[in-house]
Order: sequence, then C-alpha cells, then structure tokens
Amino acid sequence: MDLHTMTQSLVTLAEDNMAFFSSQGPGETARRLSSVFAGVREQALGLEPTLGRLLSVAHLFDLDTETPANGYRSLVHTARCCLLHLLHKSRYVASNRRSIFFRTSHNLAELEAYLATLTQLRALAYYAQQLLATNQPGRLFFEGDERITADFLHEYVSLHKGCFYGRCLGFQFTPAIRPFLQTVSIGLVSFGEHYKRNETGLSVTASSLFTGGRFAIDPELRGAEFERIVQNLDVHFWKAFWNITEIQVLSSLANMASATVRVSRVLSLPPTAFEMPLTADPKVTVTISPPLAHTGPGPVLVRLISYDLREGQDSEELSSLVRSEGPRSLELRSRPQQAPRSRRLVVHIHGGGFVAQTSKSHEPYLKSWAQELGAPILSIDYSLAPEAPFPRALEECFYAYCWAVKHCALLGSTGERICLAGDSAGGNLCFTVSLRAAAYGVRVPDGIMAAYPATMLQTTASPSRLLSLMDPLLPLSMLSKCVSAYAGGETEDHCDSDQKALGVMGLVQRDTALLFRDLRLGASSWLNSFLELSGHKSHPNSVPTAEPMRSSVSETALAQPEGPLGMDSLKGLTLHDLSLRGSSETPDTPELSLSAGARGHSTPSAVNFLLRPEGTSEESEAGDELSAKDRVQGVCAAFPEGFQPRRSSHGAKRTTLYSSPIVKNPFMSPLLAPDSMLQTLPPVHIVACALDPMLDDSVMFARRLRSLSQPVTLRVVEDLPHGFLGLAALCRETRQAAALCVERIRLVLNPPGPPV
Repeated sequence: MDLHTMTQSLVTLAEDNMAFFSSQGPGETARRLSSVFAGVREQALGLEPTLGRLLSVAHLFDLDTETPANGYRSLVHTARCCLLHLLHKSRYVASNRRSIFFRTSHNLAELEAYLATLTQLRALAYYAQQLLATNQPGRLFFEGDERITADFLHEYVSLHKGCFYGRCLGFQFTPAIRPFLQTVSIGLVSFGEHYKRNETGLSVTASSLFTGGRFAIDPELRGAEFERIVQNLDVHFWKAFWNITEIQVLSSLANMASATVRVSRVLSLPPTAFEMPLTADPKVTVTISPPLAHTGPGPVLVRLISYDLREGQDSEELSSLVRSEGPRSLELRSRPQQAPRSRRLVVHIHGGGFVAQTSKSHEPYLKSWAQELGAPILSIDYSLAPEAPFPRALEECFYAYCWAVKHCALLGSTGERICLAGDSAGGNLCFTVSLRAAAYGVRVPDGIMAAYPATMLQTTASPSRLLSLMDPLLPLSMLSKCVSAYAGGETEDHCDSDQKALGVMGLVQRDTALLFRDLRLGASSWLNSFLELSGHKSHPNSVPTAEPMRSSVSETALAQPEGPLGMDSLKGLTLHDLSLRGSSETPDTPELSLSAGARGHSTPSAVNFLLRPEGTSEESEAGDELSAKDRVQGVCAAFPEGFQPRRSSHGAKRTTLYSSPIVKNPFMSPLLAPDSMLQTLPPVHIVACALDPMLDDSVMFARRLRSLSQPVTLRVVEDLPHGFLGLAALCRETRQAAALCVERIRLVLNPPGPPV
C-alpha cells in the first residue's frame, strides 16, 4: 500500500470513529476516544507531504540501485510502520466498538500511545527535512558550524521519548524481536533502581533484574522511567548493565545453546616489542611496540576459539600464555588426532560502545563462526573506556593483530588468508587497525567484515541519527556518553545532583576532574611521544605525512606533503573535498615512511594522534564558522504553524552532547580519513541494519570507498536492531543476518577464483 492510499484510509477511518464516539454522550472515555482519532487525522495529514518529499529524494543518498538504504528511507519506513499500526487499530475499533467485549480502556491507552509516537515522528520528519535542505548535496552528515549543530541536537534531544519506550516499544522492528526488547526495558529500569542504591551489576540477581513487577504491568510508567534513565545516568551505568551478560549464570546459559568447540582459551600476550617484516621489502623489519597510552606497558588479553584442536594450539609455547578461566579454558574431548593447521585465520574485535563487554559476551556466535568457517578465531579483549580512553584500545588491537600475524602457527593457522571482523565499536577498530597496519607498512588483513560499524564518532546530525530518539538499544544520550568516555572526556558527566549534595567539596571534585581532563587533552605532544616508536628521529626539513586533525568540521583533512594547492587551501576542505584532493596525491606515498638510514631494525614515523596542528589561525576558523552559520541559518527553524511536538520532562537540559577535536582524528572517525589513507584498506564488507542509528555511518563509508574504486560491499538487513549478532539465536531473522556476516567473512577467507 502506497503512502497516500494508507494515509487516506487512515483519515477516513479516523473520521468515522471520531463521529461515532462524539455521538456517544458526554462521557470522559468517549471524549478521549473522539479526541485521539481527531489527533490521528491531524498528524497523518500533516505527516504525509513531508514523508513524500523525503521519499522522493531518498534514492540520491543510496550506495547504488541495488542497495536502497539510508537514514531518510529508514525514517519514512518507521513512520509508515506507525501509520500502518494505527490503520489496523482503527479498523479493529470500527469493527468492534459496539461489542460488549470491546476493551475500551485498553484500546484507548494504545491509541493514545501511538498518537504520541506519530506526533514525535512528525517532528523527526521536519528535522530530516531541515537536514535535507541545509546539507551539502549527497551528504548524510551535517557539515557546518559546530555550535549550530549543537543547537540542533539539543533541540532534538529535548523531545519527549517515553512514548517510544512504553506500549510502542520496538514497533518498528520485526515482531519476534519485541518480546526481547520488552524484557530488556524491564530489566534496564529495574537495574536502574538497583544502580541508584549503589548496587553493581554483579550484585543483581537474574530474578530481581527481569521481574520488575510494576514496570511489567504499567507500560507508561516503564516508558517514563526508561526515558529518565537514558537521559540522566552516566556511562558507568551502561557499562554495568551491558556487562550483565557476563555474569556466570547468564554466560553459562548462552554457551549451553551455542556450538561445542574443542578450544576456548584466554591468552595473555606479554608487553614485549617484536619485529615485523615490511610488505614492500620483507628483508626490512619494523618494531611493533606494546601498548603504552595512558597506563603504560601492559599485557593484552585475547581469546582463542577453534572448533577442532589444530596443530600448535596445544604447544608449550602457547600454553605458557594461557590465563586460567576455569574448566572451560580448554575443552578436551577424545578425538582421534589433531587437525592440520587451517589456511585461514579470523581476528575478531568485539563491540560494546568502547566501554563494555569482552570476548566472553560474544563467545556464543564466535563458536558458531569457528564451526562454520573451519578456521581458528582470535578475539581481542581490549581495555575499555573510560578507564582506558583513546588510543589505548587501538594500540592493543593493533598489537594483538600483529602478534597474531607473526605467531599464527601457534593459533592453528598458516595465515595464508586473514580476515578482520568486528561489530559496532569493533567494526570501527577493524578499520583503524588496518589503517595503522598500512601506515606501519606491515601486512594488512586480506579483508574486513564490519557489522553495523561506527565510522563517525563526531557528534553531528544525520537522518539515521534521528532514529536514536526511539531506539531502546542506542539512545542518543548514551551514544554521546560512550564517545565522551572513549575520547577521554567522561569526567564531565559527573557534575550532577550527587555532587551538588556535597556542596563545596562537590564543586572542588568537579573542577578538579575538569582540570585533569583539560590537562590530558592538552598534553597531546606528551601523548605523541609515547606513540612514537623507539629510535625514530624526524629530519628537521622533512614534511610530516600525518598532521594532526583540525578543530572544525570544515578542516577534517589530514595534512599531506604540500602539493600544488598549498597548505592554506586546506582550511576550507569538507568531507566532500577529501575525495577531490586524494586524486592529486601520489598513490605510492606511504603514510609512514622509514627513516633514511634505516635498514634491518627500522622504525616508521609515528602515527600522529595530536588534536590540532600548531599555528592554526583562530581568525580563519572564525571566518569559516560565520560562513557556515550563514549557510545553515534555518537548521533550527520552527515547526509549521499549529504544530508542536511533546517535550521531555526528564531533565533534558542535563543531556550532554560531547564534542572534542580528537573525535575528528581518522583513527577515531575513519569516515573523516583522507583518500590516501582509505586507499590502503583491503576489501571491505559491511553488514548494516536499516533501522540502526548508525546506518548512515555504513552508507557514507561505503560511498567514500566506492568513489575511490576501493572494493566494498554493503548489505542492509531489514527490521532488526543494532547488535543483532548477540541475538543470533533469538529468531529466524537474526539467524539469517548472522549467516550473512559469515558469508561475508567467507568471501575474504575463500575468495572466488578468476574466471576461466
């Protein structure tokens, strides 16, 4: 049914029901039913033209005709789901309103909930229309003055959200997912009560967590509490809640339902530097240093999973690295003999918003992967924010990846084909690890499989980001808290009522935390010295190949050696300009080069994580901001006359949208990497979700790679939430989506041969 036909059918039914209940006398219930149908009629008629305009141009933002997916399409689809539900409910009411079995109160509550949802969706459609009018042609992410972006996002997050978390929870997803989301929402609000009493995830029993009685029977109460939690609780709450799956009882239950593997061992890689050959000249080596950022050298934990016990996996050398995890560390079952080493190896990086979960959370589906792919899997347990912010996780993942390449024989693989695979934050790290491997000149993986990856960590608006208003798994305030923690700014989230209760001491605590935050972000030269490899000395006349990121969106390009345009011309670059500039650069120029005299034990130039280059002109930045402000002056324009969405009553002003120059670093936001860096990536296979707030990250990243003629595929699954890999056993749709990820990995490990 097309949008116009659906709207007209709904309007006709709404008018019929409105007339019926208006004639039922002065009763309060009849009045409310008449009012709700009048509201449905008004919102449907107001929403249709906006959705039509969005749909008419949505194809311009697709990767290609075979992949019709972007945030505009998703927003229209979500609104259609709401309209369709109201259409079915209106038909039901029209057919049963005279019956003695008609549950008036129940139907009234459901209609009022979906009317509130439709009203908020109409507001999102207007916001999307403003983005469409102000963005550069073909761009999904807003590029302009950051202050205007912040104003837009603060306006957006002030909207009422409780209607999406109550009776309408998960209405946009496949029906098989909705009971799970209800369980999660009940668990979250129950956990929130425990958290307020300073209880941790480990002290919460499964029974007390998922049996919040009053929240289970009162959807409106649950929605209001859910909204309060997602807007006001800090990143430590989300870390504790997401780590519930690692409680022994729950993890044991999950493993009972997963495939049985012969090997599941946690290894502790010692913080020892080692040499790796350069791909360009294997006779020349480069030193891979252990992770150093923030906490100094330390071991990196990884989990080895293998369906068969293969040669090397029970060697003394590997056994010396095993970290005891209980009786499941090595599942020995009588089998005739060891299997030979596999030609393939999968290096996996888990998701969790950079702040939560480990390989243990992802072990159930990794076991299935090991069985289906016939390859050992090494999953990296990187250190988590906020205790270990950027770039610690990247350093550890890169170190573990290089260790796996060098010691693949111990892992039961010959390493002929290596695939990097990860989901969400892990997908981000897959891209950045590969970029760093190319910068060092060592072997890059043969391909990357990234499921619903985050490629843009900058706080900015896009049509798919608008979906975070209603997403119970990825609300915008939570996303901002995770990015803040990863970027090293999480301390800002603690200046709330708890500190105010401490009076002067609370203010001292807040100001001290902010001081240390500023010192940490400001001491970038000190941090860079840690990231430099030992023995490297920059020539005074050499031109750096990876200059720090600038501090405005229009200056996202990393500086490269001066070309015909000159350095001054870089100040006006936007995301669109990166692709134009890349064509003029020499493709053979390495991101990190060997020092002139290095032969044998060579070290590359340091990967630069500085926040901004020295000597950046504040006057020129101010000029950029003014011009951007002129271009997007209507981004926060008022809604049409007579329409106002519902506003949040749960402390919207306290919602912090974190922004820092460091999130524009391409090793944090690979979407902002210049062409010369993206051209070093291996074939990329992305599996995204149509209803994911991160969808535009995948679409825009795939479009950038495609524009560079880089091999990339994008598959978008319908009606599933972010994080479907963790729900692989839940229903047929999630199993099919997980199988698609396995298929993409198989394309890397077993590439199709050349045509005969």
